[in-house]
Amino acid sequence: MRGPHGTAGGEPVSAQESRQPLVTTLPDPAASIDPFSAGRDRLLLIAGPCVIESEEHTLRMAEAIKAIAGRAGFPCIFKASYDKANRTSLASYRGPGLDAGLRVLERVRLDVGLPVLTDFHEPGQAAAVAEAADVLQVPAFLSRQTDLIVAAARTGRIVNIKKAQFMAPWDIEFSINKAREAGAERIWVTERGVCFGYNNLVSDMRSLVVMARYGCPVIYDATHSIQIPSGAGGKSGGERQYLEPLLRAAVAVGVDGVFMEVHDDPDRALCDGPNQLPLDRLLDVLETIRRIDAARRGDT
Repeated sequence: MRGPHGTAGGEPVSAQESRQPLVTTLPDPAASIDPFSAGRDRLLLIAGPCVIESEEHTLRMAEAIKAIAGRAGFPCIFKASYDKANRTSLASYRGPGLDAGLRVLERVRLDVGLPVLTDFHEPGQAAAVAEAADVLQVPAFLSRQTDLIVAAARTGRIVNIKKAQFMAPWDIEFSINKAREAGAERIWVTERGVCFGYNNLVSDMRSLVVMARYGCPVIYDATHSIQIPSGAGGKSGGERQYLEPLLRAAVAVGVDGVFMEVHDDPDRALCDGPNQLPLDRLLDVLETIRRIDAARRGDT
């Protein structure tokens, strides 16, 4: 069994703490919304905190995001990591670990009623993760790792491959082919920025067009695209002020879904706070990109 990892940047939120629900008045999403129809007739939303901070916080965030997505008319998949295995520092908070984390994600599926996406880092974790998650994500740093891609593909779950920060957009074809040849029938690919010098990422919107050539839904990760990797003294920073402009640009170019890490208090988040979207901005952001997407599709 995997145990809890170290913490940094604030104490973990206690699973026993009680707070008022973040959202109490927004309606639940319509039952007819299919969260797996990425890009078919509307944008898919993948959203949630970077990492599981506690069971209580995760469930509360899932309930809030579900309600907001429903109000904005977005099919929604909840995301959170059980283990941030690629933190810059050994002292940084990583999450609750595999066993405890998957139990929390299973509660999101069963109690909140949202499908779940999570990332995994070792081929031997794939079967267990597939029991708790609907979408297995291959992390960007590992998107060329054949064994990881094959393990994800063989679970029968949707496989979301994040394009590495060092990878050309046309090179994602080879990762896609690995997944297809291993039996994956549903593959998504995600753009999350490309290295531009040291400690810097940029979003090349041409990548969205290139990646779409390979027959898979294309997702734009608006939060990791504004990350400053390892650029904040032993941890990653971020430029949150660019999140919404880049998101609008990506939707205008044309994507099938958007990926956003969302937190009710990003400045106190235990991982990637500087590039997470504040929860109280989510509804406005979704309504804005819904209008942009409708205009792009010619639905206005």
